[in-house]
Amino acid sequence: MRQLTTLLTCITISIVLLTACGGDTTNTPINDQVEAPITPVPDKPVDETILPLEVEEDVKPEPPTIVPPEEVKEPVDAVVEEKPVGNGDSVQVIAEPEAITVLVNKQFSLPEDYKPEELVYPDVKFIFSELIDKRKLRKEAAEAVENMFAGAAEDQIVLLGVSAYRSNATQKALFERYVKRDGEAKAMTYSAVPGHSEHETGLAIDVTGGDGKCAANDCFGDTKEAAWLAEHAAEYGFIVRYPEGKQDITGYKYEPWHMRYVGITIAQEIAEKQLTLEEYYNAVPVSQ
Repeated sequence: MRQLTTLLTCITISIVLLTACGGDTTNTPINDQVEAPITPVPDKPVDETILPLEVEEDVKPEPPTIVPPEEVKEPVDAVVEEKPVGNGDSVQVIAEPEAITVLVNKQFSLPEDYKPEELVYPDVKFIFSELIDKRKLRKEAAEAVENMFAGAAEDQIVLLGVSAYRSNATQKALFERYVKRDGEAKAMTYSAVPGHSEHETGLAIDVTGGDGKCAANDCFGDTKEAAWLAEHAAEYGFIVRYPEGKQDITGYKYEPWHMRYVGITIAQEIAEKQLTLEEYYNAVPVSQ
């Protein structure tokens, strides 16, 4: 009995203590949490500035490309004066006759007293053996013709010189002889009056084949030597000065043997475009 009384007393005391400590005897789930209220965040002001998707570096636009018109080449040998020749006509006297690219024809004349400097004998064979003026060439042209003859030889082509430099007096005598033989009109188609011959520049040479049979003759055009020159002369700075079908421009009939030195660059352009020297310089056709 006494033990029961003691147990009841302990239980009573425990109940009193729990009540005094604010204990909640309600069965509340441990994981059931109260959600805290959400404090609203004020909206930031919207920046209405529209930005590009990609900012490019400020690049100045390229100026438009201007394509110049086709260059018109002019002779480097400026005209110094006009010289009357009769019938109301006149010719232009060249101011720079020593230029390698000088244009000499029926309209453009060398000065009457002109004689080229540095005339030398090229180391090539001619159809004659004498060391006379018509064997000479300007030094640069002489070196070029030596190279050309050597190049031909490598291709089993034999070339011989026929006539190179002529003085004004020699050209005068030669032209007068042709006029006496064929008349002036015909002579003018294949020979130049003094002062108008390329041979007087020391830059021109007539050539022929190794047998010399067609020297300065139309039959040379049908030879393998003429074919070689037409194909390869420009490689050495020479042009066929009076090509076939261009008589109305050059004023002279076809002369496949007449080689004129103008330098490799110009020679190759003229050959590639199949021009005459007059066309290259956009000069007025001499026959007009």
